[in-house]
Amino acid sequence: MSRHGAARDASKLQQRLEALNEARELAGGVLADDVLDPVLDVLERATARRSLSAEHTVVGFFGATGSGKSSLFNAVMGKTLATAAARRPTTSEPLASIWEQQGSDELLDWLEISQRHQAEPVAGLAGETSGLILLDLPDFDSTRAANRDIVQRLAGMVDVLIWVLDPQKYADAAVHKGFLAPMSAHGAVTLVVLNQVDRLPAQDLEPVLESLRLILAGEGLGSVPVLPASAMTGTGIDAVRAAISTVVLKREALSQRLAADIRQSANTLRDASGAGTPNGVRSGADKKLSRELATAANVPVVVDAVERSYRLEAARRTGWPVTRWLARFRPDPLRRLNLRRDPAQADVHRTSLPPAGASQRARTDSAVRVFADVASDGASGPWRAAIRDAAREGREKLPDELDHAIAGTDLQAGRTSWWWGFFNVIQWAALLVGLVGAGWLGVLAALGYLQLPVPEVPRVEGWPLPTLMIVGGVLLGVVLAIAGRVIAAGVARKRAHQARRRLERAVADVSERLVVEPVKVEVVRCTAFNQAVERASTGAAA
Repeated sequence: MSRHGAARDASKLQQRLEALNEARELAGGVLADDVLDPVLDVLERATARRSLSAEHTVVGFFGATGSGKSSLFNAVMGKTLATAAARRPTTSEPLASIWEQQGSDELLDWLEISQRHQAEPVAGLAGETSGLILLDLPDFDSTRAANRDIVQRLAGMVDVLIWVLDPQKYADAAVHKGFLAPMSAHGAVTLVVLNQVDRLPAQDLEPVLESLRLILAGEGLGSVPVLPASAMTGTGIDAVRAAISTVVLKREALSQRLAADIRQSANTLRDASGAGTPNGVRSGADKKLSRELATAANVPVVVDAVERSYRLEAARRTGWPVTRWLARFRPDPLRRLNLRRDPAQADVHRTSLPPAGASQRARTDSAVRVFADVASDGASGPWRAAIRDAAREGREKLPDELDHAIAGTDLQAGRTSWWWGFFNVIQWAALLVGLVGAGWLGVLAALGYLQLPVPEVPRVEGWPLPTLMIVGGVLLGVVLAIAGRVIAAGVARKRAHQARRRLERAVADVSERLVVEPVKVEVVRCTAFNQAVERASTGAAA
């Protein structure tokens, strides 16, 4: 592979690793730790392996007891290294055969392999500087748990996996279900060798090979080469060497192995998460939610109080002075709700609105639940639950936050109207005129009672002026009071409408902060997770 091609592959691999890590982080708190922890292990292994020698290709021989794995290893090497004699009685430690020493020590330290052998060139397999490292590993079905752990660990770390099977146990469920099937994503770096074919009659070889290929195909490994060989007779050994040599010369095993790990981890995340993308917050859904919350939070009660409060205050300011004092005995609706005060102090005050009853709480819960259900529709189970949980968490805080929002809304309860002063002046002037007329008539009556001369009073169209002053003053006051009520009703409705808009905005802000925004965050997180998994799995561009 050219340097340019290797750099391009490394860049794509890095992007896929970043996408996998992004998906893992996004899934935190949604998927279980037993799903996420193995993904983190893959990321850490990939990072560590990429920091080590890229010029070496690590090929591991895996097999069950009696498969002839070590014998095949020796045959491929062309000399006896791995034995079952006293020097290595239980095959309990991996043995490494190395071509090109430089840079291999750090890699083998990471693999935790202490037994190392500097190999000589082998025709058809590797030269002195090929960078090949062959590993003979313990039997994966060993009775010793430590041996099985070694095999499990190195199966997740080597660049190329060679599975050595024998004609008697090639279909053994232990190897297929325990190792091959779970590694189905690693077909590009997997080679299967059917060893000990010398024990099969010639006419049985092809049917056994075909049977093995069908089993592998059923496990997603249909493209994996299956090579017949015999370590005893040397049959097929050259083909095994050639297959290993081809992998080494291409210099693609490391990137293919890591890509397979990433793809498998991405598929694990996808399987645990399930398929599906949430609908999200549809147009108008947030407004519908805030309207329902406004009703449940007694906004209509406050709006009605604003209207009645203005009308009451207008009556106190513009009513007929003779009777307006009676309005002072009527309680202010806003004051009763603890809302007629300075809005700047809303952070230390609460309203006196009645606490939410069962029906109001049910209405709030229903509105939030419906909103979350619509937003999460289409998502998979875990993400649907996460979206609902986000909405439900905010729902618990709604009653207090809505009360604070209403308490902090400027209802302009203390703002006066310009016409109040005008009407008030005329009212008092009309009353004064009436009082002057009444006083005038009173003086005339007293003079007549005392048998004193009574002066002639001015007349207008035959009506005595003092009488006209009394009648006119009273009528003008009553008319102004009625007109004031009519004007006050119109202004009160306008004030109530403005107050409704402010209250609904305040409720909408609370709804957005506690319910809508958390739901949006989870929806975006789910979408981003799906995209990250897709990028990690396929290498697609962001």
